[in-house]
Amino acid sequence: MVDPVVTSRLQFALTTIVHIIFPVMSMGLAPFLVYFTWREIRTRKPIYEQLRRFWTKIFAVSFVVGTVTGIVLEFEFGTNFAAFSTIAGELFGGPLALEGMMAFMLEATFLGIFVFGRARVGDRLYFVSSVAVGLGTWLSAVWILIANSWMQTPRGFEMVVENGQDVVHLVDPLAAYLNPRFPYMFVHMQNAAVESVALFMAGIAAYHVYRHHVRGTDVENVAFWERTLKIALVALILTAPLQVVHGDLYARHVYETQPQKFAAMEAVWDTESYVPEYIIAFPTSLDAITDPRAKELLGLGIPGGASWLASGGDATAEIRGLDSFDSEAPPVAVVFWAFRAMVGMGFWFILLAFWGGYRWWSGELFEDDLLHKSLMASTVLGIVAVELGWVVTEVGRQPWVIQGVLQTSDGVSPGLTGSETLLTLAGFAVVYLGLLTVYSYVVTRLIRAGPPTGDDLRSVSQASPPSEQPAGEVANDE
Repeated sequence: MVDPVVTSRLQFALTTIVHIIFPVMSMGLAPFLVYFTWREIRTRKPIYEQLRRFWTKIFAVSFVVGTVTGIVLEFEFGTNFAAFSTIAGELFGGPLALEGMMAFMLEATFLGIFVFGRARVGDRLYFVSSVAVGLGTWLSAVWILIANSWMQTPRGFEMVVENGQDVVHLVDPLAAYLNPRFPYMFVHMQNAAVESVALFMAGIAAYHVYRHHVRGTDVENVAFWERTLKIALVALILTAPLQVVHGDLYARHVYETQPQKFAAMEAVWDTESYVPEYIIAFPTSLDAITDPRAKELLGLGIPGGASWLASGGDATAEIRGLDSFDSEAPPVAVVFWAFRAMVGMGFWFILLAFWGGYRWWSGELFEDDLLHKSLMASTVLGIVAVELGWVVTEVGRQPWVIQGVLQTSDGVSPGLTGSETLLTLAGFAVVYLGLLTVYSYVVTRLIRAGPPTGDDLRSVSQASPPSEQPAGEVANDE
């Protein structure tokens, strides 16, 4: 017999893991596109038109695939987690509806102008469309993260009985929507998206720069890739340190509001003080892989580091162990190793950022082949780190779907059988793998095609309404 709780969780995990790639790309690209559009209008330099047009294509593909996969996720609340939807629908449904009516409609409406309207509208309206598309993308994150953060730290509700069933009744929308977890999740997620796209841009640009400057291959539009690499490095220098610093504050908040999750992140089973923080950990046996315990691991650790992290400066602070909680522990191995991998990548991204910044400052950015190879190897690591972060967030909350209120096993659709969920899990795996393959193929084709050049750029510039072009600047650039 197959447990429908397990297969429903696996199905939702699979669809979420694939779906999150596309919002990360669109949310991370949004501020870059606003910047490229502003610089294009302000300077009339072809390089910014190239940047805007090239990355807009990848943004548009990400938006389309993200929309398709996101809609399916919302349907899964009804098909696989109907009991949860019934109990928490009054609170959970509001943010999801607002995400569609407010954020999605804003983004979808102005995306048409932004993608197809450069030659048809004036500069002001076109720039407004870039801001509206970016704002819509980030507003989607606001409402989705409001819903998810409420599940982590539920506030502003009371349980009432309706038709013989306990349900969530919203009594304070501000307390519910602006719950303690939301600002931490929003800042961490949005910064991670920009950082991930900066790594993606840097990795692709480094490949072309490496071929041209190190291997001596004649690369078309090498100036475009050089500019892309520099812009990506600036973004990486800004976002990589912030992600680690903010992550420290976020972890402290988790310790205060979800101590069981924090204990799983640090593999603390018995309540104790002066708990080490392992930067690099090695299991001593196969059992230590599947059942890690902080005191029994080998590796590079900071004595009292986990206690210091939890308390904000006290290395002797006590961390409550997993054995002291009434509910069963989350899958500790998954949470512990995912957290370690995510943190390790975060410090690697800082090294890459300042390594690239130093090479730029010393005038050797385009000649450092080891830097180029490191950036190429890290092209998608930002997205991998985001995936690991969500694994820690969602798996670490188990066995609760609403922390302290509703367990996941009680939120699954009644009457759902294991064979039904196993069948849909297999179907979703095939479909989503296919979507991801097609998306990767299309993006690869766009990257290989490169930016628009030559007459194509000039025709767009000449098609722009002449009344809004700064006098003399178009002619000078051409």
